[in-house]
Amino acid sequence: MRCDDGPVRRRPFLVAVAAALCIPAAGCGDQVGESVAGEPGPPPAELRVEVVAVHPHDTDAFTQGLEVDGGELLEGTGREGHSWVAAGSVDGGVERTRVHLPDDLFGEGLTVAGDTVWQLTWQNGVALARDRDDLAERDRVEYDGEGWGLCAQSDRLVMSDGSAELTFRDRDTFAELGRVTVHREGRAVSRLNELECTDDGAVYANVWQTDEIVRIDPQSGRVTARIDAGALREQLTAEQREGIDVLNGIAHLPGTDRFLVTGKYWPKLFEVRFVS
Repeated sequence: MRCDDGPVRRRPFLVAVAAALCIPAAGCGDQVGESVAGEPGPPPAELRVEVVAVHPHDTDAFTQGLEVDGGELLEGTGREGHSWVAAGSVDGGVERTRVHLPDDLFGEGLTVAGDTVWQLTWQNGVALARDRDDLAERDRVEYDGEGWGLCAQSDRLVMSDGSAELTFRDRDTFAELGRVTVHREGRAVSRLNELECTDDGAVYANVWQTDEIVRIDPQSGRVTARIDAGALREQLTAEQREGIDVLNGIAHLPGTDRFLVTGKYWPKLFEVRFVS
């Protein structure tokens, strides 16, 4: 069960326990597990975030998916009875439209494929196909397992389920096309959460319960870079940090080397570069 599925916004006790035990919530690194067959490959590049600009972010948003498309920022949120999807200005200042999910659905990651917005649900086993313009639901497709993150490449969708696997799916039907295990130096990396696909073919993933983002070669599953985004918390006041949950949400700004990064209930949307 995901620890971030409930409505409680402030968890100082859980954070303290995590820090004491050095589990991922304390930022101790990604979940590196069992060995993966094949050559381990070179170690990933070590990167950090460089803040370019700071924009407002809805502090009621339990952010699950973030994407920039057609000059708009799309965001999907979670929690039963509180999940919604919205589209608005890239700087987070103006919201054009917002659609709420039925109360029994827990929203997860989203992406745009042509004129369709695909949105996952966590344990409901359905993906929602939405109209790109008004975000109205027009179809549902069932899938097995949990839904966490989603992004779109030119020929397929890429989906995470909290494990070390990425699942490839058809952009139109959502049918499964294949899978790959994500690994770093020969060992599986699990808890892959929100995803972002970029034009150069890479997939970026939040590692759940950490301040780490990994860049993945989806063909091989190899982690090619690790990004330490922990400095973003330092941009928040002590009071703001008390009210937030985990880092989650990556959106590439097309045509640039910049990304938008935020977290669940975070008051700020950071425009950043990933640098050495």
